[in-house]
Amino acid sequence: MNSTKLQIEKLYREEFGRLVARLMRITGDLDLAEEAVQDAFTVAITHWEKDGFPDKPPAWLMTTARNKVFDRLQKRKTRREVGVSTEIEDDSMNAKRNDLHWDTSISDDRLRLIFMCCHPSLNRQAQISLILKTIGGLTTEEIANAFLLEVSTLAQRLVRAKQKIREANIPFRIPADSQLPDRIATVLAVVYLIFNEGYAATSGDHHIRHELCNEAIRLGRLLVKLMSDEPEVIGLLSLLILQHSRSDARLDEWGRIILLEDQNGEKWKSDEIHDGQKLIERALRMRRPGPYQIQASIAAVHADAHSPEETDWLQILSLYDELLKFQPTPIVELNRAVAVYKIHGVEEALNLLEEIREKGDLQKYLYFHSTFAEFYRETGRIAEAEKSLSTALSLVENDAEKRLLQKRLKNLLSEKK
Repeated sequence: MNSTKLQIEKLYREEFGRLVARLMRITGDLDLAEEAVQDAFTVAITHWEKDGFPDKPPAWLMTTARNKVFDRLQKRKTRREVGVSTEIEDDSMNAKRNDLHWDTSISDDRLRLIFMCCHPSLNRQAQISLILKTIGGLTTEEIANAFLLEVSTLAQRLVRAKQKIREANIPFRIPADSQLPDRIATVLAVVYLIFNEGYAATSGDHHIRHELCNEAIRLGRLLVKLMSDEPEVIGLLSLLILQHSRSDARLDEWGRIILLEDQNGEKWKSDEIHDGQKLIERALRMRRPGPYQIQASIAAVHADAHSPEETDWLQILSLYDELLKFQPTPIVELNRAVAVYKIHGVEEALNLLEEIREKGDLQKYLYFHSTFAEFYRETGRIAEAEKSLSTALSLVENDAEKRLLQKRLKNLLSEKK
């Protein structure tokens, strides 16, 4: 792939959500906004390869996307049929128009789009999928992998969800204060998923997608501004910042993954650790615990350790016990098993993994199999470790993850000899 296409792909990841959200404010039609932005990037590939990049690529894309909106509207009888403002040509267009639900308290189109997609008339999976696609810029394939669904199944659900938004005339706005509590759980889940996709990309060449991490943190800060008295909102922002504090230590100079126990703590960002810890202290003082606060507390314990040996695994295990009360999920159980391994040894941890396997919920989760492989290796069950690593490799789609698993498999096979 040539350098121009690589730069456009990077720009797509960084700008897609912002452009769609802005066009959504103008058009009121999510499909139309998405299609116009997709078309704009397609045109950019042809023009920029020939003529070079414009001075302001995002502005060029926005202008082109607006023109694509016009092209599509010309195929319909009138603009009024789709509710598009006649002021669409004006780049400053609708900032003060109440009929387009402009919210003056927090003027952020992407946050409005998130709340619109989290309307209670949509089911939770549809809500999250829509936002990951429109705001996160994830492909349908990436989202399908996250939900362990067939691509065709997810694509149909996305079509139905957008159709429901259009038919129900769901407003593009941040809801009234009285409605916020009903929406916030899904909004927080979506922001966390956007961050996670940036923190450990499910596919592609790069393990970390910094633009998604930064976008999730930016949205988290907006949510804290919007709901400053909600400890779970503060807890989520704390969690994101504490996780992000390790970003510079998670890859080596060749883009290879460095596991937590092998990271150089001096590369952790002390200012972010400080900010994250202050936020979680603020949230905990409100005495309304929740899962994001507990996860942030776990991240804070890791951040407190100057070396892997100094990690307070007893406290982490206790926090996972609390987290299970809020989220009794197999993934939390898997993470708790790792804490049990650090304290009580591999045999007890293996027993916990076997119990999780009997439930059958994590068979397509690569970290479940890679954890099994590590525990098997430590007990000398090399053949079973090899099988688990091979299963994990069959599930991985990110190149950096694949290289790490291949290295582990190679080392395992050398031990086998």
